[in-house]
Amino acid sequence: MRLLHTSDWHLGRSFHRVNMLGAQAGFVEHLVAAVRTHDVDAVVVAGDVYDRAVPPLAAVELFDDALHRLAALGVPTVMISGNHDSARRLGVGAGLIQRAGIHLRTDPAACGTPVVLRDAFGDVAFYGLPYLEPALVKDTFGVERAGHEPVLAAAMDQVRADLAARAPGTRSVVLAHAFVTGGRASDSERDITVGGVAAVPAGVFDGVDYVALGHLHGCQTLTERVRYSGSPLPYSFSEADHRKSMWLVDLGADGSLTAERLDCPVPRPLARLRGTLEELLADPGLARHEQAWVEATLTDPVRPADPMARLSERFPHTLSLVFAPDRAPDDPAVSYARRLAGRTDQQIAEDFVAHVRGVGPDGREQAVLRDAVDAVRADHAVREVAP
Repeated sequence: MRLLHTSDWHLGRSFHRVNMLGAQAGFVEHLVAAVRTHDVDAVVVAGDVYDRAVPPLAAVELFDDALHRLAALGVPTVMISGNHDSARRLGVGAGLIQRAGIHLRTDPAACGTPVVLRDAFGDVAFYGLPYLEPALVKDTFGVERAGHEPVLAAAMDQVRADLAARAPGTRSVVLAHAFVTGGRASDSERDITVGGVAAVPAGVFDGVDYVALGHLHGCQTLTERVRYSGSPLPYSFSEADHRKSMWLVDLGADGSLTAERLDCPVPRPLARLRGTLEELLADPGLARHEQAWVEATLTDPVRPADPMARLSERFPHTLSLVFAPDRAPDDPAVSYARRLAGRTDQQIAEDFVAHVRGVGPDGREQAVLRDAVDAVRADHAVREVAP
């Protein structure tokens, strides 16, 4: 069976001040063409179809168009909700839509109930694990601790139990939206840390033939059978070196697997430039970036006059301007930035306690801070899924 694995469309999202709806429509066109050209048997979309729980009307219309075009091809499509989607809204009408071959899997309680498709060699069971917000689903899965690993492990126990009851030789595909250990993050994914932990080990998914992951925006291979497709379009300048693509996966009769990357169309290249304003304006080596979307980091010791206007004369698609003056290593601004670099919310809160009090929090206080951070995240998740 030949699968096309994609994820993280984020319909309705902009790139800085650029409306990406046209580029997203171009991707849908490309997706439909790829399904037809490569004789795809099934499409899997691993979450974050929309960029927010209540998407703009234009994004909903584009999604509707994508569903109609995929259904018209007669190729089954399996989709799950991600942490940006409202599972309840995305799942509206799932029963009716399923009759057209579009299978929306947004209910955590249905993780162990697969979509079963057949090819010449037998059944392939597709299990949809939508984004599982630990605080909201721990009771559904009967786990005591609200963490990503416990709830995903419980969901996968249901998957393996169902698979064990099926005919020998049944092949299996899992769609999941999660941060799996070994994956490389970018600046455009929403933080899903719970209890100080964001990632789960890839071993949670042992026992299935292919795991189609969503959430991280870079296409990457964690193991031969566990892969992220990444987002089809860039949503932050941290993705400047990404090659945006989808996975074309062939699942053999015996569960053997081969995978090939299919490139997605690039609306405009990204460039991250750094230097003084005069250097950026004068360097002939930067001519290749003049039509790119540009993030410029200015290192001038004193902020120059009208930097955006002057940069835009040479780089008309400059979208982001960052000021990072070259400073002495002992400059307070430098040391503060270094202290914050790469720090989690939990670590920043603990650092603040140490700064104010002169001594960092003890174990009990760390637990209180962790619970407070998790409570804020859980409250945000509830607000996102509320009707």
